[in-house]
Amino acid sequence: MLSFRFTRCGSIPFKKTLMALDFRVAIDQKPGFSSSHGGSSGNLSRIRCSCAAFSSSSSRSQSFPLSGLEDVLIGYLFGKKKATEVAHMVWEQVVQKGDTVVDATCGNGYDTLAMLKMVMDESGGGHVYAMDIQDNALESTSSLLDQNVGPKEKEHIKFFNICHSKMDEIIPENSHVRLVAFNLGYLPGGNKSIITVSDTTLSALKAAERILLPGGLISLVVYIGHPGGREELEAVEAFASGLQVRDWVCCKFQMLNRPLAPVLVFIFKREM
Repeated sequence: MLSFRFTRCGSIPFKKTLMALDFRVAIDQKPGFSSSHGGSSGNLSRIRCSCAAFSSSSSRSQSFPLSGLEDVLIGYLFGKKKATEVAHMVWEQVVQKGDTVVDATCGNGYDTLAMLKMVMDESGGGHVYAMDIQDNALESTSSLLDQNVGPKEKEHIKFFNICHSKMDEIIPENSHVRLVAFNLGYLPGGNKSIITVSDTTLSALKAAERILLPGGLISLVVYIGHPGGREELEAVEAFASGLQVRDWVCCKFQMLNRPLAPVLVFIFKREM
């Protein structure tokens, strides 16, 4: 595992410090290996990223396509960008026109709309599978789409009132899925007692693992401020930590001094 932190040093603009990160490296060579690091960084803004593997190239890498996203990541770091905005920017590095993608928890539809704009092309290609267990979530998503796209564009989306754990039951067998995205927690503006839970999310992640193309991405925004949220994050972390390094790149972005902030998890499937 490789972990690093971003630190803001004196009067030097923070963006320029990205080329001089303070790295703390631990290579996990055998079961039970652990590492710790400490030290005071004063009144510094910090973010932790844990990776199963990392590409240090300054050019865009197919195995870890995060280069060029410094501005949005810094915006998130300092509270100027939402976690979902960061996720969308990462998706844009992966998704191509004509792709098939899955919104596993469509909620109020903002992710579904973003996906649609990324995949639909002039030839009629590109498909979004949008699912949610709550009827009102699908209604909200459909309403948002009606306000932003025409009927022809909306035909690129298929809606399913179904639990995300049953994802592979609705995706055609020979589909080539480039992105599977999750927003974990409760429906914003909805019933807060209806939440995603560890067991079904784990089943959904296993389904996503099976249907994802090489070069594809499983993206999660995990909200942890509600009962059960931290347990669900732990389940996501355990799933990602168990994936083979030769096949997957797994990253977590978490604010250390904002304990209730959503956690971003990106799971990239390497190109063969």
